[in-house]
Amino acid sequence: MSTRILPVAGDPDLARSLVSLLSQLPETEPALPVPDSTALLDALDRLASASPDELPEVVLVHERVGPVPALDLIHEVVRRFPQVGVVLVTADTGTTVLTAAMDAGARGILPLPLAYDALSERVRAAAEWAAGMRRHLGNSPESGVGSGGGRVLTVSGAKGGVGTTLTAVQLALAVQASGSTVALVDLDLQCGDVAAFLDVQFRRSSVDLAGIADLTPRVLQDAMFPHPSGLGLLLAPADGERGEEVTERAARQILGALRARHDLVVVDCGSQLTAASAAAVELADQALLVVTPDVMAVRAAKRTVRLWERLQIRKAEETLTVLNRHTRSGEIQTALVSRITGTGTARTTVPAAYKELAGAIDAGRVHELDARGTVRQGLWALAGELGLVQVPEQPTGGRRRKKGAHTGASTALARRGDRGAVTLEFAGIFPLVLVVIGLMWQCALYGYTFSLAANAADEGARAGTAAVAAGEDGAGACRAAATRHLPGAWQGAAISCGGAGDVYRTTVQAKVPLFFPGVDGGWTVEGKAGAATEGDR
Repeated sequence: MSTRILPVAGDPDLARSLVSLLSQLPETEPALPVPDSTALLDALDRLASASPDELPEVVLVHERVGPVPALDLIHEVVRRFPQVGVVLVTADTGTTVLTAAMDAGARGILPLPLAYDALSERVRAAAEWAAGMRRHLGNSPESGVGSGGGRVLTVSGAKGGVGTTLTAVQLALAVQASGSTVALVDLDLQCGDVAAFLDVQFRRSSVDLAGIADLTPRVLQDAMFPHPSGLGLLLAPADGERGEEVTERAARQILGALRARHDLVVVDCGSQLTAASAAAVELADQALLVVTPDVMAVRAAKRTVRLWERLQIRKAEETLTVLNRHTRSGEIQTALVSRITGTGTARTTVPAAYKELAGAIDAGRVHELDARGTVRQGLWALAGELGLVQVPEQPTGGRRRKKGAHTGASTALARRGDRGAVTLEFAGIFPLVLVVIGLMWQCALYGYTFSLAANAADEGARAGTAAVAAGEDGAGACRAAATRHLPGAWQGAAISCGGAGDVYRTTVQAKVPLFFPGVDGGWTVEGKAGAATEGDR
């Protein structure tokens, strides 16, 4: 069986030399070299997701690899992929370097300049160790490399005040409610609010773990706060200036220890990039970026994503943007956010409902949000979309569809629930709407009938006055004129005409229809008019 070898070297000349010598070794299968730590971890994650058997037996790491230092990179590879034998390629073969490499988990060091015999010996020893480790892990359910225990989920904010901490807390609560063990870590080291959101008084924080080399379960337990909700909290220091003590290496060590002991580690990274939060985002299985639907937040999200890419922390396509305080009528929707930032966008959005949150946030009781509230429902649905919790199977066209990390089943359920609630509300108020419309229509008919009667009376009075002045039948002319100015459905109106002194008066009594012209409603309106007589009667 051939030994698969993956070289890691940023120097093109060294990479070519490694590949050239490796190709001369018997029963070896050298892969194309990768240039940096990010490319190495991406390649190993990709191979491990397909199958642990796809991982190379040996990884050769050059001492000048970046951006992560070589020893830190070796430590991370060994922790996440224990079946892989790692060898450090270095020009310094002194005792200090050898000891540091062994402490990081390397299986040996390969001196520069390269020599065939030394390369063959180191590769053979590392491959034998890897084979033994794979046999040892073969019967373990955790032998899937890359699992390394639980998952790490980071929640970062495009800028301050977009809801990063609320999102992190509710996602952690959603997973904890499903029966999984969850650690919530506040890596917003200067301005962390997890303790305030959950009304926690604490003494220990992540700073207390920064200088400890061996993070045993007892040490972790002493530093974490057991919240009544069931979450394990590792909080930011009360004195923000002490946050600098949590270095990149300390953050990696802390998150690695938590990952090994919890099903999920949720990390609130805040909106400021520090060495610790950058390390968390880089090693996270999933990285969320929370943004609100306003121009400033979307621009900040774009800057954050570009910064992550320049520092080779995380690629834009590997980041998932979550739209918080979303309204359907707003101009900024998920498609626009995705186009501007270049990231993927969660189909589940969190609605804008500040009244639901104000009391809980002010009291530090965010874990007690009403389960019927739209904000909590939205965030828990997001947990389902991310694959953090299971969603019941839904029948679809005779087939059953299971929920996966990106099926959107939770979003469909949430939208279906919204539509159902709207339907019920509309059905409840529909009779009232009909009554109001009916009353308004009846009032309109009443007013229209009155205007018709008044107009007919006025026309009749004028016609009667003219007929009297001409010596003709004034009453007949009056009734004829009034009748002509009444529509067919009101032709049965009672018309009376007659003179009284110098004024000729006409009265028209019309019946008000019930909803439809021609249907007697039992009401009568009266229109009166008068006109001065002309000449001598």
